[in-house]
Amino acid sequence: MTIDHDEVLRARVLLLGSGRPSRAQLLGAYRVLAEVSPNAYLPKLVDALLTLRHESRDPEVEIALAAEASRAARVIEVGAPDRAERLRRALDAYQASLFALGRRAEGRAICAELAAAGRTEPLANVLAEEGCFGEAAKLDEAAARNGAPEHSFWNMVRWAANLEGAGLHDAASTVFRELLEETRRETAEQRTALAKLTWELVHFSRMRETAGDGASAAAARREALGVLEELATTGEPRNWSCILGWWRTLFVLSGRAAEPAASPESPMPPFGTALGWSRDVRDGFLGMLPDLEAEATRLRAADRLPELIDVRRRIGIRAAVREGDRPHQFEERFTPYFDEGVTLARRLPDDPARLARALIDRSMFLVAARSFEPAHADFAEAVALLHDR
Repeated sequence: MTIDHDEVLRARVLLLGSGRPSRAQLLGAYRVLAEVSPNAYLPKLVDALLTLRHESRDPEVEIALAAEASRAARVIEVGAPDRAERLRRALDAYQASLFALGRRAEGRAICAELAAAGRTEPLANVLAEEGCFGEAAKLDEAAARNGAPEHSFWNMVRWAANLEGAGLHDAASTVFRELLEETRRETAEQRTALAKLTWELVHFSRMRETAGDGASAAAARREALGVLEELATTGEPRNWSCILGWWRTLFVLSGRAAEPAASPESPMPPFGTALGWSRDVRDGFLGMLPDLEAEATRLRAADRLPELIDVRRRIGIRAAVREGDRPHQFEERFTPYFDEGVTLARRLPDDPARLARALIDRSMFLVAARSFEPAHADFAEAVALLHDR
């Protein structure tokens, strides 16, 4: 390696000077100095590259910066402070940039490297996007067993969702029961929201219904009705913020069966997780909206109500993906989707299950909107329709 000593001197003067160099100037200096003092400057180079990537709005620039950050992070001396975390950050940025440009094969390879570096969630998500649910579930199990307690909802829901996607319904229910038991304990000690318990119970009822276990599904709905009665009577014992992500994740997951099957050739979102969707997959999922809206218009004109209800639900789920965790005017924005679902379903007197689903959807949305009395009324009507009492 030939060292340009003039460049090294200029880089040192820049860093030692009294001025405030730009981020681009700092990056140039770190590139030069990382060649002569890698232990001191490779970490700074990685950080500078990732900062500039975060600020960029050009996908091609983003991917170039992330690739360079990954190369630099790989050659930081093993055992150096924060090496593992820097490597994970760099690889995570690189895989995200690759998927944003549709370079899935390369992105998946970086996710595998990232998993070997100790962060398995991106690889699990990619596997789920491509329909490899069994492989994803194996990674989820390790993450759930080794994860922090405060992450248990996200880890357990994703694990259960991938087990269910693999057709392992009883195993999925076993995992979800663990989460339910933990949530019951937390609500008894006022460490989490009763709303969260309600959403989990309703999702568990759907899981058991899918598995053909109607008795367990009905029992879960009865328990959820009891929690809703408490909410309608006394409200939440404490005020909880930032709970919309729980509702959105489970509502979106409830729609997976209505979507095309995921495959490597035609990836779909990793249902069961709110974050970490590959950008190309997320864009493709939301990009179906114009076709779904056109199909809904055609079905409405033909008065084909069952199919119209199902398509409108798929549209509502995409609205939840796009902005279901934003509290500003949440109730006003989403009420039309759920009111329409119930109104249409009431026009099908011979299809009580479809009306019950629409009522339960609206009830769970109303819980998210903290409108507990109408949520209880909707759910009680659904329970009566399903003869759960």
